[in-house]
Amino acid sequence: MIGTGYVGLVSGVCFSDLGNDVICVDKDLNKINGLKKGIIPIYEPGLDELVKKNYKSGRLRFTTDLSDAIKKSNIIFICVGTPTKKNSNAADLNQVFSVAGEISHNIKNFKIIVTKSTVPVTTGDKIEKILIRKVLKKNFSVVSNPEFLREGEAIRDFNFPDRIVIGTSDKKANKLMKSLYSPLLSKGAEYLNTSRRGAELIKYASNAFLATKITFINELANLAEKIDVNIEDISIGMGLDKRIGGRFLRAGPAYGGSCFPKDTRAIVDTAKQFKTDLSIIRNVIKSNENRSKVLLNRVSKILKNKIRNKKVTFLGVTFKANTDDMRESSSLTMIPSLAKKGANIRYYDPSGYKKDFDKIKNVTFCENIKMACLNADLIIIHTEWNDFKSLNFKSLSKKKSLIVYDMRNILSHEKMKRENIKYFSIGK
Repeated sequence: MIGTGYVGLVSGVCFSDLGNDVICVDKDLNKINGLKKGIIPIYEPGLDELVKKNYKSGRLRFTTDLSDAIKKSNIIFICVGTPTKKNSNAADLNQVFSVAGEISHNIKNFKIIVTKSTVPVTTGDKIEKILIRKVLKKNFSVVSNPEFLREGEAIRDFNFPDRIVIGTSDKKANKLMKSLYSPLLSKGAEYLNTSRRGAELIKYASNAFLATKITFINELANLAEKIDVNIEDISIGMGLDKRIGGRFLRAGPAYGGSCFPKDTRAIVDTAKQFKTDLSIIRNVIKSNENRSKVLLNRVSKILKNKIRNKKVTFLGVTFKANTDDMRESSSLTMIPSLAKKGANIRYYDPSGYKKDFDKIKNVTFCENIKMACLNADLIIIHTEWNDFKSLNFKSLSKKKSLIVYDMRNILSHEKMKRENIKYFSIGK
């Protein structure tokens, strides 16, 4: 597994837990030394136990020696980052192509090279061109095997996947990949063998569609607030239609994280290269970028446009619960904006302090929920951690005029009313 980021580390550890011998490679020596000691660089429930268990058994190794790892492996997974390029919507594939070059110098017998990183259509073709300059065609096969792991649920998603997608027309490679995944297939996962380009597009299409569902329900929530309708009833009513399904129909802040923002941008860029207009996805991106402004306007209305010197508490700042990932989190837009208008911001997140807010005045990290909420004028539930679902807000804030703005709809409106707390939620 080349790259010990989210995808590489979780996949590598889970493959070793299935009984395979796995070598996880990264050029970051501190990260590798930490992993050898059981120090996990990402927040993912259950991952630390699996790392320790499989490292101790000898099935899982960590190294910075890429050359040695390639020589000792039958299947090589490329799991490096593909962020959005600066001043562009395109995916930055420098790390992918750099790794492909390194691999080409170290192949002496047949290897399967698998792109696990999310890459635009035709990336596999380009990797093949890089390899063929140095390696005989009979000695390698380039396969696309996209991942579908949700942050916070990644281990479960790996072990109980809906589908395994393998993009290759090479029968030998397909047989070996099917064998690798056989323990998961025996538990009921669907196996789809498609073309390499098909597999690359399936990943982008899936993420773009899920992003569309989130954006769709967020826009409907804006309407629901104007016409005195509960958006949760709408979500349930829609979701009961099996053609639609209820998942990803929960109104809230803008979508964020490591996948949806960059992948929606990248698929639009790919379509542009092939002179195709993905107008729906373009508008999803535009609507999502506007989402934080919509929620900030609601905060202003809740505070009657008197933001200066208000004590505002954010409970949760990550883009979703059960992860420490801040990438594209709407809190990165909302907190600086409110601080600039003179609010005093305190925040608490179960995954800890965030350096992202270090340079912003009037923003303070609190070690616990009690410290964060004390004397708050407004408490904003930004992330749906379980820690926030049964709080006694009255005793936490001590303010008679306390207001709670629940951006995840995790609290009971009736309970808030009984406790005489001014309560606002999304789409109600």
